[in-house]
Amino acid sequence: MRSVELFSGCGGLALGTARAGFAHVRMVEWNADACATLAHNGARGVEHARDWPLIRGDVRAIDWSEVGEPVDLVAGGPPCQPFSIGGKHQGNEDSRDMWPEAIRAVGALRPRAFLFENVRGLARPAFADYLAWIRAHLAVPRLERRKGEDHAAHLARLSQSMGQAEYEVIVLKVNAADFGAAQKRHRVVLAGVRRDLGLALAPPPPTHSRERLLWDQWVSGDYWARHGMAAPADGPASAADRNAVARMRERPAEAAWRTVRDAIAGLGEPTGSANHVFQDGARIYPGHTGSPLDEPAKALKAGDHGVPGGENMMVRADGSVRYFTVRETARLQGLPDDWSFPSSWTESMRQLGNAVPVELARALGEWMSRSLAGRLEAVMPVLDTGIPRRWPDQVRP
Repeated sequence: MRSVELFSGCGGLALGTARAGFAHVRMVEWNADACATLAHNGARGVEHARDWPLIRGDVRAIDWSEVGEPVDLVAGGPPCQPFSIGGKHQGNEDSRDMWPEAIRAVGALRPRAFLFENVRGLARPAFADYLAWIRAHLAVPRLERRKGEDHAAHLARLSQSMGQAEYEVIVLKVNAADFGAAQKRHRVVLAGVRRDLGLALAPPPPTHSRERLLWDQWVSGDYWARHGMAAPADGPASAADRNAVARMRERPAEAAWRTVRDAIAGLGEPTGSANHVFQDGARIYPGHTGSPLDEPAKALKAGDHGVPGGENMMVRADGSVRYFTVRETARLQGLPDDWSFPSSWTESMRQLGNAVPVELARALGEWMSRSLAGRLEAVMPVLDTGIPRRWPDQVRP
């Protein structure tokens, strides 16, 4: 299926949706260093990236009519700084707010579906009115604001037009760890499908769970055996985990949350090789305590002015800390080892801190693909034998 992506960054969302079966026909990114990372991996022939039609430019200057053929998906991660808990909290007053451009792309391209990711700060009460405006405008993307009209007045007009809405829109709060990322990264997802397809979006069920990780660690012991080590004698670290283990009677059906130890297995200590270089200066201070090895990492951060925050470090078994290397951070974001970063440590960590985890992107892409395939299943029914009919190439909903 054909997709267009805005705000591509260093490629996490693009790689995940590509693995879910979407072929990107247009990708737009403004930041020169992020574009250099994408181009670097494309030139090296990294899978998927070698085929990406990347445009470095301002999305506000893009003429979407040039895309041509119908598009199945518009996806992107609009800049999160206006809504980040660690940012300046200016929301739609921030010049970096690009939600209007995401909506413009949907209105111009009329994709079968769209998928946008942002920080959970967007769902804070302070931004409730703006989130309501985003959701309503995505439902009616071609009802533009009038000159001099504020968001409240526009939202009122959008609300009156819901009977003619082009898209069904849902807002999800997700934790990337619940979908296979080795990171507790809470995000807001806005997704929608075109109403004329006759589809309804149901939230995707989590594929991984904390409970299964606790089972594997403290009931079956499979986690420690897999890593060739004995279980710590003092058991679960927190009272909540000890209580959860005590209540367990059967193995949870989901896969286990992936931990830092799972993600960086085989890398060893920094070697000085490309992207796996020791960075001095890591320290614990209030509110920044690093990530224990046997849990998913805390959310990786880009930091103010591109300098990574104190959370971008691991806590070793002896309690000491060190910064994650670029390679380790890339693994925590789900990027493959052949995905390299040609920029400095600070710039590379900034890109990684802003990235969408590949596992989350793939899970959301597959969810969207399955949702759209539901239309095909309605068009081409299953034979009595239970074997799906081969869909003719010319059939397109």
